[in-house]
Amino acid sequence: MSGDNYPDGDRNEVNPTGALRRRDFLKTLGGGLIVVATLPLAGEGLLQEQQARRGGQSAPADFNAYLRVGEDGRVTCYTGKIEQGQGAMTVLPLMLAEELEVAPSTVDLVLGDTDLCPYDGGTVGSQCVRIFGPLLRAAAAEARVVLVEMASEKLNVPVERLRVKDGAVYDLAKPETKVTYAQLVQGKRIERHAAAKPPLKAPADFKVMGWPAPRRDAREKATGRAKYAGDIRVPGMLYASILRPPAHGAKLKTIDASSAEAVAGVRVVRDGDLVAALHEQPDVALAAAAKIKAAYDPSPSVLDDKNIFDHLIKNAAPGRAVAQGGDLAEGAKLAATTIESTFLNSYVAHASIETHAALVEPKDGKATAWVSTQAPFRAKEDVASALGIPSKDVHVIEPYVGGGFGGKSGNPQAVQAAKLAKITGKPVQVMRTRADEFFLDTFRPAAVVNIKSGLAADGKIVFWDYEVLFAGERSSQQFYAIPHHRTVVRGDTFGGGGTTGAHPFGTGAWRGPGSNTNIYARESQIDILAAKAGIDPVEFRLLNLSDERMKRVVRIGADKFGWKPAKAPSGRGTGFACAEYLGTYLSAAAEVAVDKATGKVKVIRMLCAHDSGVTVNPDGAVLQIEGCFTMGLGAAFAEEVHFKNGEVKDLNFDTYQIPRFSWLPKIEAVLVESPQFPISGVGEPAITITQAVLANAVFDACGARLFRLPMTPERIREVLPK
Repeated sequence: MSGDNYPDGDRNEVNPTGALRRRDFLKTLGGGLIVVATLPLAGEGLLQEQQARRGGQSAPADFNAYLRVGEDGRVTCYTGKIEQGQGAMTVLPLMLAEELEVAPSTVDLVLGDTDLCPYDGGTVGSQCVRIFGPLLRAAAAEARVVLVEMASEKLNVPVERLRVKDGAVYDLAKPETKVTYAQLVQGKRIERHAAAKPPLKAPADFKVMGWPAPRRDAREKATGRAKYAGDIRVPGMLYASILRPPAHGAKLKTIDASSAEAVAGVRVVRDGDLVAALHEQPDVALAAAAKIKAAYDPSPSVLDDKNIFDHLIKNAAPGRAVAQGGDLAEGAKLAATTIESTFLNSYVAHASIETHAALVEPKDGKATAWVSTQAPFRAKEDVASALGIPSKDVHVIEPYVGGGFGGKSGNPQAVQAAKLAKITGKPVQVMRTRADEFFLDTFRPAAVVNIKSGLAADGKIVFWDYEVLFAGERSSQQFYAIPHHRTVVRGDTFGGGGTTGAHPFGTGAWRGPGSNTNIYARESQIDILAAKAGIDPVEFRLLNLSDERMKRVVRIGADKFGWKPAKAPSGRGTGFACAEYLGTYLSAAAEVAVDKATGKVKVIRMLCAHDSGVTVNPDGAVLQIEGCFTMGLGAAFAEEVHFKNGEVKDLNFDTYQIPRFSWLPKIEAVLVESPQFPISGVGEPAITITQAVLANAVFDACGARLFRLPMTPERIREVLPK
């Protein structure tokens, strides 16, 4: 299928990153069963939160799911979620196929198309399976009931005698008497609801979920056929190269664009602080932008990566308690030992391999946009606002996204492309350079955690006073059995991608937002307490846990790792940590070697015991855990944004170091099944525990306790015992 949405070539309707043209979609409605499901709002609280962030925008009444059973028997699922490498396009068809009783290979998926898919607040927080999954399953279950009712009428067989298998309904008493979904549809449009909401399948009855499935995007990505926003082309489009200030906070005074405008075919546009050179060829636009002479007032910022923590402490808002119990003063009286610690986290970039990109094509008072974004519906509103047209007249099409990690929750590049398209009257594509990507990133915020805790003589933790500045509350609440505790949050919670005046540049959600900081601090402090008590780190955790699910995942992780009890630091280089992240319980163990002369760390092996209820796609889960551990190595040992007076010093991978293949240890993922609990996410939990377990392993190896991330060789050498 070729057409106005895919002018660069044919795009099959069932291509998971493709989208039907509006007129083609309307044609297909006449040839299939549309089930508009009204479902239990398993994600209602989250939906309300998303709506509040978007100024009250509401999802359609039937937001829970759309699914179409075509006259050929194929099923198409429409979801506002996007594919950014996490495997959504593989796992969601499994969940639909399970409840609808069809083969996964017959399920097609359209993701993130704002004309075809129901509203979604964004692909963040491991929500694809955890939040959207139950809604999708409920829709499929209702569709199955409707189809069985239709089959009952067609076959003249009571519903109670009918069963479904592979997209066909058959008579249990006479299996040869059957009718397929395709035969039931018969090219007619049928809208119908089930009389009652059917229950979802129990895990014991799963036929599809829980079994390994290959990634649907593997072939396209391995062969280079996968399309990203920067790959889209439309006739007459212009490429824009945006002028970037030298520092955050620098104000543009004057520009001289005469040299750039002297280049044939180049147009320079200024709209307030937005200055861009545009041309039909991207390299010409880039070279022209370099010829623009701009004068700026300097940034007023006097902050750098050395004084930032003192600044944050001075500028943090008053605290608010997010969890508390008992009485801290009473707890302090019970303590035989009291330990106070302060943990620091630096700014960290998202460093996605695909930079932000967007193409906006205005036509006849409407617009089509291809955007690299985690939030297509947010992009729809942003583009509409920039163009000054109603959002209903903007169609956002979501290609593949080459990594987001929270950094593509906003759409500044789409806004710029829309503004330039409005001014020029032509389609405009904005794709950031690598330097732009680093400079304009919404970094994981620098943060401070203060912990004061006390031990009784028997090794029990009797009080815990926890204060976190600028990382937010996620994973800050205590799950250990501590009678007297308080958790206080100061500074903004940035999970929605917001900014605060305390930071010298934008900050936002970074894979497992807030939890990386909080789990690193908490599990480091737990290890400090264990060492002070002279108790093995695993035994100490079990001693202070009452949650049986957490104790189980701790025991499984230690057993599978081959943990040998010993007091730390033992010199063996083994570390342990446990965590709970949005309903996922996990433990991690690691073995490292530390070169005391250089401070360099070699990670030898890592293991994660991961309990997310029921694992929908084991192969995909293992890949996500391995990816989390790999990405976490960077945040643990190298990734840190250096800056001074508003100027970001790291503008490419020559100074901002992400993990190399040579860093990778042996990684083992142990999938712990707990079918009695709701299914939770896999895409983020393992990264939230990585920095903690590695910090504990470094301490066990050499006695160096790191209170600031990343654990660079220089910082390790500074704190090595003399």
